[in-house]
Amino acid sequence: MRKNIVAGNWKMNNDLSQTQALIADLKQQKEAGRCEIMIAPTMPNLYNACELLRDSKIEVIGQNMHFASHGAYTGEVSASMLKGIGVNTVILGHSERRTYFNETDEMLAQKVDAALAHEMRVIFCFGEELKDRKAGNHEAVVATQIKNALFHLPERAWKHIVLAYEPVWAIGTGETATPEQAQEMHAFIRKAIENQYSAVLADNTSILYGGSVKPNNAKSIFSKPDVDGGLIGGAALQAEDFFTIVNAF
Repeated sequence: MRKNIVAGNWKMNNDLSQTQALIADLKQQKEAGRCEIMIAPTMPNLYNACELLRDSKIEVIGQNMHFASHGAYTGEVSASMLKGIGVNTVILGHSERRTYFNETDEMLAQKVDAALAHEMRVIFCFGEELKDRKAGNHEAVVATQIKNALFHLPERAWKHIVLAYEPVWAIGTGETATPEQAQEMHAFIRKAIENQYSAVLADNTSILYGGSVKPNNAKSIFSKPDVDGGLIGGAALQAEDFFTIVNAF
């Protein structure tokens, strides 16, 4: 049975003291226990976050990782490095990584393979740009991204995969796909998994929505049958806002 998940992607925000303060605020919030809760602080603060949340229900996850196990990759971090400090889940394929750092589907397939080889869970991101949606190519773009990065995996590997559909035109813009648009795309994604693998796998794969989820729209988005939670950006930087979203289930 698939899980409901709310994951906060902090992106390049919060120094050490700000990270500690936000985690302290998060630990004071009340949650209804109807979903998994994750936060992805910046890389330098991951270990401290893991220590502060060691006895908490909040899981600390990584924002990115390299596909190599080690080597001359200045500024990068490997799966084993993340695992070594207690990070067992990583976000891969975020649109900002694709856009600003030229990450391709082929590169992301390598990253997925590296994460799974270390028994990590992957939150795999994908989504169309505004020009794709206006041209009516949004489903084809999304299908290609998933196929190129994930459809080489055996079915058994998918127990470690969480999908995050993020329409690029709705990230950090204040624009949000309507609940109906989110449901339509999530249902399409689930059907694509069924066609490639099986209906059972499709039904058991969590698909998150990531695109300007806020406290005032989370409940309507999460109410859709194929939306299993959210990958949250800006709203994850305020403890009260984040937990309003967590409790939207």
